Amino acid sequence: MPAMTDPYFSKTVIYICTHNQDGAMGLVINRATDITIVDLFEQIKLNPDSPALLEKIVHYGGPVQTERGFILHTPHEDYNSTILVNNTIALTTSKDILEAASKSTGPEKILIALGYAGWTTGQLEDEVLQNAWLNMDTNNIHDIHTLIFDAQNDSKFDIAMQLMGLNLANFTHNAGHA
Repeated sequence: MPAMTDPYFSKTVIYICTHNQDGAMGLVINRATDITIVDLFEQIKLNPDSPALLEKIVHYGGPVQTERGFILHTPHEDYNSTILVNNTIALTTSKDILEAASKSTGPEKILIALGYAGWTTGQLEDEVLQNAWLNMDTNNIHDIHTLIFDAQNDSKFDIAMQLMGLNLANFTHNAGHA
C-alpha cells in the first residue's frame, strides 16, 4: 500500500514466485543495489561478453538471504535450479544461467536480484487483510514483461498502480473492511 513505511518495502513492487501451504516468496523488482553486473560477475569469476547484459543492474530482491542470487527470466531451458512460475516467467538460483547469459546464450529477458522477500504460512494473507499490500493478478504477458524486465525501476510502482486502475492520489492512510 502507498502508506507502507517499512523502508524495505515502501513503494516496492514484488513479484510473487511461490505461494503455497508453506508460505510465500517473491522478489522486489523495482529497487537497485549499488552492485554492478561487472562487480557481480567478477565475484563469481565470469567474464560477460554481452554488451546488453553489462547494461543491466543488480536488483535488491528483498531482505532475506541478501548474499544469494535469484534470476527471474523468460523460460529458455532448464538450468540446474529452475522453477517455472508460470508460462511466461521462470526463477533460477543456479550459476549456470549466469554462465549462459555471460555468453549471450541465456534467456531473452532476465532480472538479477540479491535476496528475496519471504512470508511464513498465513503471514502474507494476514498482511493483505490488514491492508498492508495491494495485489494484482494478471496473465497479460506484455504487462508482466513490462513490469519485470522493460520498465525503469522508478516507474514500475506507478505502472503497477495504473495496471490495477488505481490513482495514488485517491488513497487514504485509513482503511477499513466492510
